[in-house]
Amino acid sequence: MGSENKTGAGTLALLPILFGFFVMGFVDVVGTATFYVKDDFKLSDSMASFLPSMIFLWFFVVSIPTGIVTGRLGRKNTVLVSLAITAVAMVLPMVSYTKAAVYAAFALMGIGNTVIQAALPPLMSNVVKPEKLTSSLSLGQFVKALCAAASPIVAGLAAKTLGNWKLIFPIYAGITLVAAAWLAATPVKREEVAESHATFGGCLSLLANPFILAMFTGILFAVGVDVGMNYSIPHYLKEVCSLDKNEAAMGPTVYFVAKTIGSFVGAMILAKFSPAKCFPLSALLAIVGTVSMLFLKEATAVLSCVFVASLGISNIFGMAFGLAMNRLPQKANEISGLMVMAIAGGAIIPPIMGAVKGAMGPNGLIFVLLACLFYLLGLGVFASKQAKA
Repeated sequence: MGSENKTGAGTLALLPILFGFFVMGFVDVVGTATFYVKDDFKLSDSMASFLPSMIFLWFFVVSIPTGIVTGRLGRKNTVLVSLAITAVAMVLPMVSYTKAAVYAAFALMGIGNTVIQAALPPLMSNVVKPEKLTSSLSLGQFVKALCAAASPIVAGLAAKTLGNWKLIFPIYAGITLVAAAWLAATPVKREEVAESHATFGGCLSLLANPFILAMFTGILFAVGVDVGMNYSIPHYLKEVCSLDKNEAAMGPTVYFVAKTIGSFVGAMILAKFSPAKCFPLSALLAIVGTVSMLFLKEATAVLSCVFVASLGISNIFGMAFGLAMNRLPQKANEISGLMVMAIAGGAIIPPIMGAVKGAMGPNGLIFVLLACLFYLLGLGVFASKQAKA
């Protein structure tokens, strides 16, 4: 009966959930917004850099409480709460464009994004079969990547065509409200509620499970590589390939385009093949692309390597997330909160990269990325062996 629900009405319910992943991608506007905010308020580099870090702070603080609250409110209601928080965050800069209001908006954006990242994957498990969860999560990451790639373009068009870059906020607020209305109007069968209530300590105790701990660290390193790539590519192109500042800025665009393609292709592959088998192959592809960068100094060749590395990285997050949730499906809410907490890895790896770069030069950036990727390769081999056991 549950299977029939997930293959019939579940197909229609999956559409607004996937649209929720697009809203999840709004957080990637933070890089573009920081560029404009720094100029508007004449912020120092340190003050401006604090804006993106606020996003990752909330992943560490709010993720596990979200997993606990989700068990009480229900997954669909929790996602609706996250959409409401996101809408407020998008409206705030238009109501009052002051430094305090912008910092408050970024904080709300981080909270809203943490909640939706913790609640949306479990909600997806309400409407898809367990064996299709990882491929569906990769499809969601594809939708999120589309938003990430579009954000700089939307902000640029708002600035050039409409004369005000801040118009991106009401545009995104409107999209968020559409997403909330669509999901609210879509029937989604509520998950079974366990008799025992989840606690903060109970969520953390799941890390005592070696497999859950492995996937937690996998997400930590995967997000660290993701953010680290975006941090390092412009620096590497500028210092190794001798590109000017504007030309070097093309690097992250290539990375996002490849990630979008990789997520889409990965969703199709994972619909047919086990994520445990694909995990080590994905890490290996990312290693090949990243290692090759060390031997090249021509910009086009380096960007080709970035493209290959991004294809490998693009599905590791979704695979680790899906494998963890399928391991203990009865603890999906708590595991989701725990896995989202690991996104704080995006605030850990880049500072390490900066320190190593200072000691070793631009190649130090690549060495840190490779250390993370080799760990992920080992993790993929571990997941593959666990699947056979």
